[in-house]
Amino acid sequence: MISSPQHKTGDLMNKKTKRTFTPEFRLECAQLIVDKGYSYRQASEAMNVGSTTLESWVRQLRRERQGIAPFATPITPDQQRIRELEKQVHRLEEHNTIFKKGYRALDVRLAERFTIVARLSDSHSVVSLCSALEIHRSSYRYWRKRRDTVNPARVRLCSEIRRAWNQSRGSAGARTLAEMLTQNGVPMSRYRAGRLMKYLNLSSCQPGKHQYKNARQEHTCLPNLLERQFAVPEPDRVWCGDITYIWAGNRWCYLAVVMDLFARRVIGWSLSANADTALISSALRMAYEVRGQPRDVMFHSDQGSQYTGLKYQQLLWRYRIKQSVSRRGNCWDNSPMERFFRSLKTEWVPTDGYTGKDVARQQISSYILNYYNSVRPHHYNGGLTPEESENRYHFYCKTMASIT
Repeated sequence: MISSPQHKTGDLMNKKTKRTFTPEFRLECAQLIVDKGYSYRQASEAMNVGSTTLESWVRQLRRERQGIAPFATPITPDQQRIRELEKQVHRLEEHNTIFKKGYRALDVRLAERFTIVARLSDSHSVVSLCSALEIHRSSYRYWRKRRDTVNPARVRLCSEIRRAWNQSRGSAGARTLAEMLTQNGVPMSRYRAGRLMKYLNLSSCQPGKHQYKNARQEHTCLPNLLERQFAVPEPDRVWCGDITYIWAGNRWCYLAVVMDLFARRVIGWSLSANADTALISSALRMAYEVRGQPRDVMFHSDQGSQYTGLKYQQLLWRYRIKQSVSRRGNCWDNSPMERFFRSLKTEWVPTDGYTGKDVARQQISSYILNYYNSVRPHHYNGGLTPEESENRYHFYCKTMASIT
């Protein structure tokens, strides 16, 4: 069966593709007519190009030689160089515009550069942004695809991080959050916790280091038996105490605390409007009763008049507790207590204080019982809470006793 001419013509048109010509070829064709005197017909037959196309190339060649920039792709070397320089100027101007918007530093991490590209993609092309920030477009596309994809595991980790951070009232840093989540069955390193905190725009409210003065003068009667030996082998071997002030209502109140140095567990506290012997005696009595009236305990404090007074010394003697005091003006001799008060005030106490003494007493008791002793990981305990550290010690002792 013979196909009709219409079908043959259609097949040829479908197979026909549009020809493309390089600038060098167009220049050579135009020079045949302008410089060598060829006619349009001769040049068309020699170069296999239509006469209309040759006419447009000839006009472009003559205009470029007159210094007129063409709208199409230049064919003369001078105009090609001018066009390339114009592109470079435009590219540099756009880069400067990007940098003027506050993104001058190229030494930031790759993820931050991707974020910048996404933020400025409405006003600049992705090609220009990637070129200015020196990143590959394929890498940016991969990052954007990952960002738009919901990762259930990451969402869960972010939720856990925010929950633990809220529980600490914004005081926990990356290390503390990692330890809290690990104890709750969500293994996490401090570095990953830090990345998630940065992603969630969370930060710790802990202040910087405070400069303390140093002194070496000893008390004339009471010795410094502890001598900064804060690592204690067992509970109820060494206690330490101190007083701090808390704003409640329209006046200062005073908080006395007793801590067991073995696991840094707070075992006694008392709040009063007066910083007197009755305040510290109340905290000591609480610790003595809570711990089951232990014997052979050392109590360490500073040289405050409340702790070195006769009434308090008599109470210690009645409980058969040895007394040790820091050197005068040297807070580092009682640094565990200083560290606890710092944590309390930065993690829990509002910046403007409490509305009243009863509220302060309730909130501070909640911090000690429901957070500091039972939830908050302590670096001294290897990331364990004070309660968990003591529980493990007692479990180990019972296990060894059953074996022997």
